[in-house]
Amino acid sequence: MHPELRDLVDRYSAPVPRYTSYPTAPHFHAGIGPDTYARWLGALAPDATISLYLHIPYCDRLCWFCGCHTKHTLRYEPVAAYLEALHNEIDWVGAKLAGRGRVTAIHLGGGSPTLVSPQDLLTLKAKLSGAFNIAEDAEISIEIDPNDLDAGRYDAMAQFGLTRASLGVQDFDPHVQRAINRLQSFEQTKTVVDAMRARGVGSVNLDLLYGLPFQTEEGLARTISSALDLRPDRVALFGYAHVPWMKPHQKMIPEDALPDRHARFSQAALAAELLAAAGLEPIGFDHFALPGDALAVAARQGRLRRNFQGYTDDAAEALIGLGASAIGQLPQGYVQNITATADYSKAVSSGSGATAKGFALAPADKLRARTIASLLCYFRIDERDLAGFGAAATALLREAAATALVDTDGLTEMRDGAFVVTDKGRPFVRAVAARFDAYFGTGTARHSAAV
Repeated sequence: MHPELRDLVDRYSAPVPRYTSYPTAPHFHAGIGPDTYARWLGALAPDATISLYLHIPYCDRLCWFCGCHTKHTLRYEPVAAYLEALHNEIDWVGAKLAGRGRVTAIHLGGGSPTLVSPQDLLTLKAKLSGAFNIAEDAEISIEIDPNDLDAGRYDAMAQFGLTRASLGVQDFDPHVQRAINRLQSFEQTKTVVDAMRARGVGSVNLDLLYGLPFQTEEGLARTISSALDLRPDRVALFGYAHVPWMKPHQKMIPEDALPDRHARFSQAALAAELLAAAGLEPIGFDHFALPGDALAVAARQGRLRRNFQGYTDDAAEALIGLGASAIGQLPQGYVQNITATADYSKAVSSGSGATAKGFALAPADKLRARTIASLLCYFRIDERDLAGFGAAATALLREAAATALVDTDGLTEMRDGAFVVTDKGRPFVRAVAARFDAYFGTGTARHSAAV
C-alpha cells in the first residue's frame, strides 16, 4: 500500500455510523411511544405507499459475526409463540391505518425468517393480506439461511409471493467459516439459488463480508469468484463490524485473527474491483448490481434511496417495522419497537403498540438527512438534491464549500457549484458524511470502523 494511502486509511478509518438513518438509532429516545406512533400512522395519506419490514429474531444457530437482534433456539415453540405476538401487532397497526395506504414492498429479516414453518409462513401472509392493502406487484424479499431450507419451505416462499431472495454467504473459506461459526458450502448455497430460480424468483442477492478473522486477499478473491459463478443479480459487500461491547457473542471471534485497517481497506478495494470487472455496477459504497437490475436502474435514474436495509429502490413513503426491535420510518420521524421478545409480546398481546423509542424530525434534521443520503448514494450535494429547503439549503451548501476549501487531502471538492466526493474520497464517504452530522459525537454511542 502506498504510504500516502496508508496515511489516509489511518486518519479516516475512525468509527462512524453507517447512516441507514439520520439521526442514527442511538439518538432515538423514549419520548416517542405508541400514542405518537398511532398519530403518525393515522396521518398517512389514503394513497400513501408503504413498505413493510417484519423482524424474526430467532436462529437455530448463532453466527458469531452477527450484529443483529436475534437469539438462538433449537425448539420451535418460542418461534410459534412469537408469531402469535407478531399477528397482534399487525392487527394493531392495521387498525391505526384504517385502510390507508398501499403496500408496495415486504421484507422479512432476522434472525432467520426461513426458520418459520411453511404453514406459519403462509398464515403470516394471510394475516398481512387481511390487515393491509398489498399491491399485486409488490416486491417481496426474504433473508435466507441455506441451512434452514427444505422443499416445503421453498414452496411456501414461492406461495408467499417471493420476488427476491437474499442469501448470506459471508465467505466460502472453511477456515473463516469455522472462526465465525457459519459453516455453509458453495454446493449448499448453489442448491438454494437454483431452487429459488426454479420457482420463478427473479432476483438473487448475495451478502459478502470482508474484514473477517483469518480472511486474506487470496481467500476473498476465491470467494468472489465462487459467488460470481452463482450469477447473482446483486451483491452487498459489507465490512465486518466487530462490536463485542454490543454483541457479546462476538467475543468468540479471536481478535488477533482479524485483519487490521490496512488489510480491511485492501480487501474491500480488491472485492470491489473484481465485482466491477464481472459487470456489476457499483451502487453507493457497498452494493453492486447487474445493469438490468432494479437497483442499478434506480441509481442511474436518480431514484436510489438508503434505509435500514441499506441501499434500495423502494420509493415507499412509509416504512413500517413489525416485530421486536423493528424500526419504522414515517414522514414525521422514526419509531423502534421493544427489543426484548418477552416484553414485546406482552405489550402487543395487551392490545398496545410496541413502540419503545423514536425520533421526531425537525426541518433541520430532514435537511441533513437528505444531505447525508445524497452523499452516500451519489457522492455529491447540489441545489437540486436539497430543493425545497430554501435558505437553510443555501447555508448548508456554504458549509459544504467551506469544508471542501480546507480539505487538503483531496477527498472532496466543489465542482460546478456542487460539493463532490472525489474518487480518492469515495472509500471514506462515511467519514465525509459524518462532517454533516449535527449529532455525531454528542452521545455515548460507539460505532464500527469506517473502512
